[in-house]
Amino acid sequence: MNQTLTHRYNINVSGKGTQPMLFAHGFGCDQGMWRYVAPAFEEDYKVIRFDYIGHGRATLDAYNRERYASLHGYAQDVLDICEGLDLQRVILVGHSVSSMIGLLACIQQPARFERLVMVGPSPRYLNDGEYFGGFEREDIEELLLTMESNFFGWATSLGPAIMGNPDRPELGEELTRSFCRTDLAVAQQFARVTFYGDNRKDLPRMPLPSLIIQTAEDIIAPVEVGQYIAQNTPGSRLHLLPTSGHCPHLSAPTETIDAIRSFLQHSS
Repeated sequence: MNQTLTHRYNINVSGKGTQPMLFAHGFGCDQGMWRYVAPAFEEDYKVIRFDYIGHGRATLDAYNRERYASLHGYAQDVLDICEGLDLQRVILVGHSVSSMIGLLACIQQPARFERLVMVGPSPRYLNDGEYFGGFEREDIEELLLTMESNFFGWATSLGPAIMGNPDRPELGEELTRSFCRTDLAVAQQFARVTFYGDNRKDLPRMPLPSLIIQTAEDIIAPVEVGQYIAQNTPGSRLHLLPTSGHCPHLSAPTETIDAIRSFLQHSS
């Protein structure tokens, strides 16, 4: 294994299988967010988890503002990991913004991947004409200003809101702690790239089968967004979970695992 790459992205490999399943975390998170889902696939797959630069235990000295000025820089991270570990027929599982990062990676190197699982994806967070993304521009501007002026306050209020499931406050607290562990400069740039991004034109270019996992109530990626992705992405299917929140891999791991398993067993 490439030790430099492993150290840079804090790569962890487990499982008894040979086909790789690569789990990519969302904004402000780390690979630990997959701890309830990823082990369920270790019997049949080679499970790989990693942290993006500035998140978790990845090395911060590899951060480059120019590279990460768009999601293509993060997609290149995914491709670098696949190349460095010589991964083929990869099943890529991405949460939130990593869904679009994964989409870009699959478009760029379709021969390396087999399928994509998108958990809570959104190609565009801003409302735009007839497109409903869930946020007005002033909402995003206020969110980013708050993030820059009072990051702890931003994380404390937004973490529980994103997680949903107010009857389980420990989940929202975990997301808040994860936000606060993320390097501030990385988080601020990543947030701008994420919330102002627009990947709608990339959806029709998806060359591989994909699964969209959406919850019934998600303030970050509403159901309409999942439906839009399904309608505009060839070979995709939408699985709506009767749960709430933006992180079903934490709040509803059994349902998330079942959705992924069904997709892997029945898609071609």
